[in-house]
Amino acid sequence: MLPRNPAGRLARALSVLALTAAATLVPTAAQAAASASGPASASAPFSSAASTGRGWNDFSCEPSAAHPRPVVLVHGTLGNSVDNWLGLAPYLVERGYCVFSLDYGQLPGVPLFHGLGPIDASAGRLSAYVDRVLAATGAAKADLVGHSQGGMMPRHYLRFLGGAAKVNALVALAPDNHGTTLLGLTRLLPYFPGAEDLITAATPGLTDQIAASPFLTRLNEGGDTVPGVRYTVIMTRYDEVVTPYGSGRLSGPDVTNVVIQDRCALDLSEHLAIALTDRIAFHEVANALDPARATPTTCASALD
Repeated sequence: MLPRNPAGRLARALSVLALTAAATLVPTAAQAAASASGPASASAPFSSAASTGRGWNDFSCEPSAAHPRPVVLVHGTLGNSVDNWLGLAPYLVERGYCVFSLDYGQLPGVPLFHGLGPIDASAGRLSAYVDRVLAATGAAKADLVGHSQGGMMPRHYLRFLGGAAKVNALVALAPDNHGTTLLGLTRLLPYFPGAEDLITAATPGLTDQIAASPFLTRLNEGGDTVPGVRYTVIMTRYDEVVTPYGSGRLSGPDVTNVVIQDRCALDLSEHLAIALTDRIAFHEVANALDPARATPTTCASALD
């Protein structure tokens, strides 16, 4: 039987996608300036455009004794290497980290909106980028911080592409580790014959994230984690894209699952804001990257 008011549910879910697109469509001044000056390395096959003037994607950065591992930021679906990290990247640079970000999952002729290609191929791109960062910095391992798909996709790299030997920690903001129903939209697909095939053909990175997709089924078979990597998942109860928000939780050794409202009940961040502007979540990221120097995350962390 068709669910009640499917048109209303469809409109609500599509509005989420529209808001996500709006947040990433308009190029920022930083991106425009960075594009004008060119990528960090003209010889490298990556289009990360983050300006070295802002302190990240500086391939001459030398990790310090306090922060010996470079941090690689992995954007989410419809995001890119600049806009997704205009808040968190400078936050980490100011705290002494060498910070890098990449673009992945680009489709031909689609600027700015990345993370739409097959996720296993995106994981391969992440693998090559981490190798480049490690070679440039001389570090033995990197730490990964990802948002949304960018918090889940690295798990394919860790499990299937040898990433566990090169990564110390994965910190994920609002990841869809076990898929999303996108406010129930995905449950409506069977009522529209051919719709899922069309989406898969055009934007495979989207259908890979549907709960119980073949990609996620393979990724999660045999357990959520791999030995030797620390995992931190930071979720928000107000997530309107990863639904239910608890889909992000991981099980296994060396896993910390955090709901940001348990740190500050006043934190109203939803799926985008938790990675874009939420300094309470940023403080939790910093704790996960440097647990030996961690301090309690509270509402006051917004002022840190």
